Amino acid sequence: MIRGGDIVKGSCLLQKGQPFLVVEREFHNPGKGTAIARVKMKSIKDGSVLTLTIPTQQEIEDAQVDVHTCQYQYADQDHYHFMDNETYDQHEVPIADMDEKKYYLKDGENYELTIWEGKVIDVKIPYKVVFTVAESENYIKGDTVSGATKPITTETGLTVRVPLFIKQGEKILVNTETNEYVERVNS
Repeated sequence: MIRGGDIVKGSCLLQKGQPFLVVEREFHNPGKGTAIARVKMKSIKDGSVLTLTIPTQQEIEDAQVDVHTCQYQYADQDHYHFMDNETYDQHEVPIADMDEKKYYLKDGENYELTIWEGKVIDVKIPYKVVFTVAESENYIKGDTVSGATKPITTETGLTVRVPLFIKQGEKILVNTETNEYVERVNS
């Protein structure tokens, strides 16, 4: 149990029988009455959003989740396979549960796995990831409209719009939240 006043961004709370991650927390102390915490939470399992107003002295159940740094190994037809970097335990994550993350998983890279009741419920993708351009169309000199972009495909199959000067084989930094090009990476 955790008191409303002790909740911080990143806390895991148990609501409706499933874990929610606190994404925003704001305290409000009115002139009269008790102070409250306004909490915006996102379900780790299905992404639904829940907003609660909790008196700071009230206790709420916190979810006991474990976070492990694991290396992505490979994918088969049904599962993504990860190996825990400390214990070498193998974790299987059903592809159907994490289908939207498939373009951000790269062999040999480390990711944080959130485990609740022995089951992986989330794979945390870094905010920015470096990709290699696998397919890119060449542009003709003179196609220099200000801000012109073209679609490219990365080694994982992700399609991103990039400036015209980006070529096949180059490395680019991509914002994984917006799926947008950030900058070219010199290796």
